[in-house]
Amino acid sequence: MGKQLIISVGREFGSGGHVIAEELARRFGLVLYDNNLLEQIAEEKEIPHDGLKKYDEKPKSRLFSRTVRGYSNSVQENLANMQFDYLKKKAADGESFVVVGRCSETILKGTQGLVTVFVLGDPDVKAERIQKVYGVSEEEARRMMKREDWNRKSYHNYYCKGKWGDSRNYDFSINSSRLGIERTVDMLETYIRARIETEE
Repeated sequence: MGKQLIISVGREFGSGGHVIAEELARRFGLVLYDNNLLEQIAEEKEIPHDGLKKYDEKPKSRLFSRTVRGYSNSVQENLANMQFDYLKKKAADGESFVVVGRCSETILKGTQGLVTVFVLGDPDVKAERIQKVYGVSEEEARRMMKREDWNRKSYHNYYCKGKWGDSRNYDFSINSSRLGIERTVDMLETYIRARIETEE
């Protein structure tokens, strides 16, 4: 692939957004950045990455954090900023990739070849998917869905002006419950290839 292509995938929990991002990365032959970013950043900065995942895409704790002279003592905020800087550097270096979440539709705005999508789904379909993937009851699936989406929304809206999930902030928003995962990927692939042709 000649020109730079960056696919940013925002998603509701249980919508299959991560699986969709994985398949888009496979179809376009791109590297996928998700929570593996933590390991790569830790290796680059030579810091231990054990335990970092629990802070990934989590809202900043207002109770125990403070910022002094531009420096924060919040693990969540420092981790988020390291990921933002890492993605911006990769984009500035001309790399093509797929990235899941991490405010990427906002922090990479204006980057050549950026395509932003948001994957949502019907609550009942999402709950059923969560039950299958995590082996939990329907009640627990709905609790997980509510908790994870609250975390993602709070995290996103803390760092971005645009609201999480608001279709005006994305090039393409799609309900994966309507077509299923594979046909949703087909639809997104068609759109992305059309965008590539348009921008050539």
